[in-house]
Amino acid sequence: MKVVLLEKVEKLGSIGDEVEVKSGFARNFLLPRGKALRATPANLEYFSTRRTEIETQNLSQKANAEKTKEKMKDVSLVLVRQASESGMLFGSVRAADVCVELKGLGFAVNKNQVQLVAPIKSVGNHSVRVLLHAEVPVDIPIRVMTAQELQDKAAADEDEEGSEESTSDNSDDKD
Repeated sequence: MKVVLLEKVEKLGSIGDEVEVKSGFARNFLLPRGKALRATPANLEYFSTRRTEIETQNLSQKANAEKTKEKMKDVSLVLVRQASESGMLFGSVRAADVCVELKGLGFAVNKNQVQLVAPIKSVGNHSVRVLLHAEVPVDIPIRVMTAQELQDKAAADEDEEGSEESTSDNSDDKD
């Protein structure tokens, strides 16, 4: 089936490209999500009259995505999950879990925008790609911890703060 793309689609083409795709992909993905139009003469004429409007809209969406990317560049997530002694999770971290954490930080991200290379099934450091726009990806580091590790880390942080306060108190006494 021939379609005209209304936005950039990864590994397929960019705005205005006429591409041949399998009919199921077009009917089930591209057409319902508004990413393409069937390449009929009427739709080609419609697209040619609205091309500048569609491209302008795409550029504004890309600019908004770039702004969000700048805000997200220092974001790192910590997820607490139950795990076995060997560090394997009971379950896994899904795209929806990452989405919920990002929404908690004030970022409007849909779970379809979160791309997991592989399911996260172990404790440790991982990376997740978020597509804010077809041309604007962001890699976010994720640390998966157990509740016990989180408590140990909190205790260590409190010990550091306590030692910093005692050294600052000693320096005040010297004056």
